[in-house]
Order: sequence, then C-alpha cells, then structure tokens
Amino acid sequence: MSESTATSTFDTLDDLASDQRVLVRLDLNSPIEGGEPQDNRRFERHAKTVRELAEAGHRVVLLAHQGRPGRDDFVSLSGHAEILASHVGRDVEFVADTYGGEAIDAIDALDAGEILLLENTRMCDDELPEEEPETKAETEFVQSLAPHFDAYVNDAYSAAHRSHASLVGFPLVLPSYAGRVMETEYEANTAIAGKEFDGRVTMVVGGTKATDVIDVMNNLGTKVDDFLLGGIAGELFLRAAGHPVGFDLDPEADLYDSQWEQNHEVVEEMLDERGDQITLATDLAYEDDADERAEIDVEAIEEKDVSFLDVGTDTAEGYADVVRESEAVFVKGALGVFEDERFSVGTVTVLEAIAETDCFSVVGGGDTSRAIEMYGMDEADFGHVSIAGGAYIRALTGQPLAGVEALKRE
Repeated sequence: MSESTATSTFDTLDDLASDQRVLVRLDLNSPIEGGEPQDNRRFERHAKTVRELAEAGHRVVLLAHQGRPGRDDFVSLSGHAEILASHVGRDVEFVADTYGGEAIDAIDALDAGEILLLENTRMCDDELPEEEPETKAETEFVQSLAPHFDAYVNDAYSAAHRSHASLVGFPLVLPSYAGRVMETEYEANTAIAGKEFDGRVTMVVGGTKATDVIDVMNNLGTKVDDFLLGGIAGELFLRAAGHPVGFDLDPEADLYDSQWEQNHEVVEEMLDERGDQITLATDLAYEDDADERAEIDVEAIEEKDVSFLDVGTDTAEGYADVVRESEAVFVKGALGVFEDERFSVGTVTVLEAIAETDCFSVVGGGDTSRAIEMYGMDEADFGHVSIAGGAYIRALTGQPLAGVEALKRE
C-alpha cells in the first residue's frame, strides 16, 4: 500500500514547552446509571493524554461536559474524577466550580504533576449556545480562566463538531495544542480523504439516517470502490430499488416514512448513478413468532409485515468476503440491532472479517465500536476504533469541525 499522509495541521503535545499550567478539554460524557457515570473507552483513551502531561511535570487542569440541562444525565463530574484517576494512575482532584473563586484558588494552588478536574462545563451559561469562536472567546467563562494558564490542549475530538466556549474560545486567547486523542482521531478519520490506496477501498454503511449515507457517498464517491449498506438506511435504499420494504409498520415509530418522503428522489438518483458502487442486502433478519431469529430473501418479500432488525447471514458473509479483498475498510454505523445477540450477525461478521485481515481499518459512527468489546474482539486487531459519533460522521462527509478549525488558527 502506498499512502500520502497529510502533514500536521496543528501543534501537538510534542510542541508544548516544559513546565506549563495547561487547561485540557476532554470528552468524558458517559452513560449515567443510578446517578453515577459508567466507565467506558473514553476514560481510557483520554487518560493517556492526561498521564503524559502529568508525568512531564505540567500542572494539569481538566474541562469536560456531561449531558445537557434538563436531561437525566446532566450531573456533576465528581464521579468522573474517580474513574479517570483509576485509568491515569494518579489522583485527580475535583472542584465543584468551573471558573469562580473556588476553581481559581484550586488552579493556582496546583503543584507540578498534579491534576484537577473542574465542574461540568455545561453548567455554565456561556458554554452551550453555538456561536462564533470570536464570540466565545469574549465570554466571562473564557476570560476568567485563560489568564491562569500558559496553554490550552483540546483532546475532545468527539465533541469537536460543537462551537462551544470550552472548545473554540480558548484557542483564540491561549497557545493551543492537540492532545493525543485529538491527534489520532483526526488522522484516522480523515485518512479516507488524505491517503491513497493501491487496492480496493470499502465502506460499510449502516445506522438510522439516510442523510448520513447520502452525504458520505457524495463526499467520498471518488475514493470508495464499494459501499456495503445495512440498517434502516440500507432498507430505505432497498425500497428505492423497488422492494416492498422501508416502510413504518407502526405510524408512531417514524423510522422510515418521513425519511423516505424527504430523501427518496436523491436515493433513487444515487442508485441510478452509483449502482455499480452500492451493494444492498440480499436477505434480511426478523423476530419470528417464537422470538427466534428468522431470515428471508429480499426477492421473496411480497409485503412488509415484520420489522427487519439485521441483514441476513448470506448478506453478512458476502460483505465479509468483500472486506477480505479490500486494502482499506471504513465502518460507519451498524448493520443491525447488534445489542440483541440474535441480530448481531451482520455487524459482528463484518467486524470479525476486518479483524482477520491486514487491511487499513477505521471503525466508528454511533455506538458501533461497542460491538467490538461486547462480542469479545480485540481492539488491537483494528487500525483505529473511533470514540466519536457526530464528529466522525462530519469528518466522513467533509464538513469542518469547529474545535479542529479553532486549533488550526495561527
């Protein structure tokens, strides 16, 4: 494989001077159960950046968010500090303040190598509104914290599509750097546009949104040889191909019909123009009367009277064959409801095929990467497993990420 790697577009931790007081933005947003955050891959990934900074003797102050105001998962970060500390291998102090006097006193009292986590950024009025970086840089939040730091590090790639104060305001007023998660996620998720591959490039595209599939195809159509479709989006494409699927059985569900109404002309046009690049499922899986997995060939469907929850086994094995013949494979979204083991066949079969090959691979989009852990696969067998959802989709569709663009400013 020959590849051209894009040169770095922002400074990284390798460029950071010694003995700095550093403000670091992480993304520790987690599932909340019983009011407590649950450990997940994000803590482990970000811990590498935090540990590196602390071991180098920097004074490390962390910003992160959890949930949104009004939602059940909008809680304090006190529990996050304990989980992060277990991954970093050092104490992570917590202060229930973000930029008030209590926070400033704790920041100024830090010694070399010490780590402090500030309270949930979204508890600050200045954080959430989507506004221009110049506006965010002038907020009380940014103006109060910035004078107490030598540098800002953004490690929150998975939140980088948001133009929030903690993500885009500080790069305008402090020397700014990409953390290790930001660096690796950016390089991997833009690889499909920045690398040249000698062999077959395949994209496995699932999930729930037809617009995501359309945008990915429009942006990457000249880079990808095969688009293998599944999920709700794949069923909508089957409907466009003339099959009696892609309908809502329950009008209250609204999974298919509104998407079809809004996108069917574009989907039909894509099938007409890119049909040689697009592979659709040949069989689909559903739950039968005995609550077991059952399958039916797409050509045998005369009327949709069950909900299809996965691609069929033949489709999964066919997709796996394409993967094994590919030099690069990118995954965006799941092919079925993999959280239910009965309907994990499509997603898991394809992931296992990727793990078995020596191809360049990036897996991401929504919760797809969770299937790797759920079904006992080794993350080391994949080129990169993204912890980003919305930011990963935007990277694939060619849309700029506000947090990344802020780091690129000179």
